[in-house]
Amino acid sequence: MGLWLLLLLLHFQLVLCVLLPAPLDVSISSFNLEHTLSFLPGPHTPSDANFTVQVLHSRKNSWRPVAACLELKAGQICNLTKTFKDLFDHYRARVQAVTPNKTSNWTMSRWFQPVSDTVLGPPDLSVSGCGNCLILQLRLPASTVLRQNLQLKDLYRELVFHVQRTRDGTQFRLNLPYEEETVITYLQPGVEYCVTVSVTSLFNSNTVPSKPQCAFTSPPSSRSSLPTVFSLMGVFSVLAFLFLGLVVYGSQLSFKLLRRRIPRTLSYIFQIRRSAPPECLNQSSAYRGFSDCLRWKSEGPD
Repeated sequence: MGLWLLLLLLHFQLVLCVLLPAPLDVSISSFNLEHTLSFLPGPHTPSDANFTVQVLHSRKNSWRPVAACLELKAGQICNLTKTFKDLFDHYRARVQAVTPNKTSNWTMSRWFQPVSDTVLGPPDLSVSGCGNCLILQLRLPASTVLRQNLQLKDLYRELVFHVQRTRDGTQFRLNLPYEEETVITYLQPGVEYCVTVSVTSLFNSNTVPSKPQCAFTSPPSSRSSLPTVFSLMGVFSVLAFLFLGLVVYGSQLSFKLLRRRIPRTLSYIFQIRRSAPPECLNQSSAYRGFSDCLRWKSEGPD
């Protein structure tokens, strides 16, 4: 009995000596359906150790090696985008450390489903004004795989827009279908609005909003033109005041001249009337006027 126990202890010691430290923190991360696996080497792992990756499909229930991730070095990642072809399937990955004469135990990741576990980033957004509205130009994020890009478009069917007025912080939310160009109407003209967009999906709640993109609905009035307007108004006011002064001064001058001329004219008329013959002063005179009578008396009848 004691001999068997001794042999068993020696066996476990030999096994422990042969095995390498198992990798740590094996995890799968995904952004816009681009999937990567990362890990850390176990403590005291030799620097010449390589790492190999295998994946498991829930529908096939068998581990398969990933051809591009058979000889990874510490710090490298494994791209699983082409390996996880079915968006609704569940996958699991495991990593093993390997040297020419030693191996480690496998370290597995959690189950991963592409459609629900990927993080959906926002589409590219640009904003421009159109009077009392905003024009939103949208474009899907760039993808390295065309097939994945088509699947990504299927997930971007509906978007959430958050619109905020910069002046007072008033905001509202719109749920709209994905379109390359979207117009938001009935906004206040000449006011700046900031817009953020994110994806809403029935299968995925891991979404990231875009950075705010701001624009004026219509060109704002330039404050720098106000001093010019005020200056012009001041100039016109001065000119109007001067014109009014000239009119008043001219009126007073004309009145003074008139006052000087009227007494002279009246005195001249009175002198003529005193020296005029009696028949010229008679109102029943047949002559057309007093001046005709005087001219007739001085020149004589024809």
